[in-house]
Amino acid sequence: METQAGDAGAFRQFDLSRVPSPCFVVDEVAVERNLAVLAQVGAASGAHVLAALKAFSMFELAPLVGRYLGGTCASGLFEARLGRTAYGGEVATFSAGYKASEMAEIVRLSDHVIFNSPSQLARFGDEVRAARKSVGLRINPGHSEGEVAKYDPCAPCSRLGTPVDQLNDAVMAQVDGLHMHTLCEQGFAPLQRTWDAVAPQLAPWMKGLKWLNFGGGHHITRADYDREGLIAFLRAVRAAFGVEVYLEPGEAVALDAGILVGEVLDLPHNGVDLAITDISATCHMPDVIEAPYRPAMLGEVSDGHRYRLGGPSCLAGDVIGDYHWSQPLQIGQRFAFLDQAHYSMVKTNTFNGVPLPSIVLWNSKTDALRIIREFGYDDFKDRLS
Repeated sequence: METQAGDAGAFRQFDLSRVPSPCFVVDEVAVERNLAVLAQVGAASGAHVLAALKAFSMFELAPLVGRYLGGTCASGLFEARLGRTAYGGEVATFSAGYKASEMAEIVRLSDHVIFNSPSQLARFGDEVRAARKSVGLRINPGHSEGEVAKYDPCAPCSRLGTPVDQLNDAVMAQVDGLHMHTLCEQGFAPLQRTWDAVAPQLAPWMKGLKWLNFGGGHHITRADYDREGLIAFLRAVRAAFGVEVYLEPGEAVALDAGILVGEVLDLPHNGVDLAITDISATCHMPDVIEAPYRPAMLGEVSDGHRYRLGGPSCLAGDVIGDYHWSQPLQIGQRFAFLDQAHYSMVKTNTFNGVPLPSIVLWNSKTDALRIIREFGYDDFKDRLS
């Protein structure tokens, strides 16, 4: 999987020694720039644009997000609570499976409750309707645009969404809207192709719907994204069917807005030059292993002194990748990976007792810097028993 990280931007001038290590540094100017783009798309298309907390949930920036976007989408009870209490606006909640014990609070917190299957819809739909909240169903268009099977919600035998060929009048009579999340860090063309494939199958029920939610995975804030095409598409869908339309960008909110700063701890050699760092792939950037992908590095050169970077954990596969420097590395030297604000921050863990990265907010215009959170032993211990 290729990284979609773009230009390093203002981080080229950032002094990595200013922050603890390891540390996420988020540029609030870059986040606001992304939010302004998303708000413009929403205004021009008439779409409701919700921030996907599963990708970026730095609630220190919730007031900023709330000034530009219409609310949040959540993946369960805890994110719904965070969206309602910290961000405001609309809250749309989807889960592949809801627990009965959590349902009452999820309904209270959410404006839209989206079910993954007709069975969950039948089990909990009346509870949502009784609260006068909107009922949705996630569909699986059966049209695959994913580049990597494990990140493709429409891969064969996917557990995500109801296959469109399983829809019928009885199921559709119970819902206000349909949700489809089919993309992963992709442009507009895959969305158009997906809609062209699934729209004829939905035609019998479209006039009875109140809304359509096109989910996330849209890299709307990337420089090469066809935003005019997206706007025209959303306007056409609204006009043709008289529905409200929703988008749930996650990566797009924080694209190229954060780095992960690390430090070299040791420089052993075993067939190749190695660098042990205080950044762990398995603890701090799990997608490096899960996708897998190779994160872009700030200031990397194309040739020179090559090192294989890995974390301090005992996992043999805790390897980030091979990188080049113009000069030999030194113990204690700082470095940073680009585009780490989204997904990396929300996926961190304390396997092996590896410390969590600190979180810092930086303003690239004023150069103001604030340490938002530092983590210690209690954060590790309190997850255990």
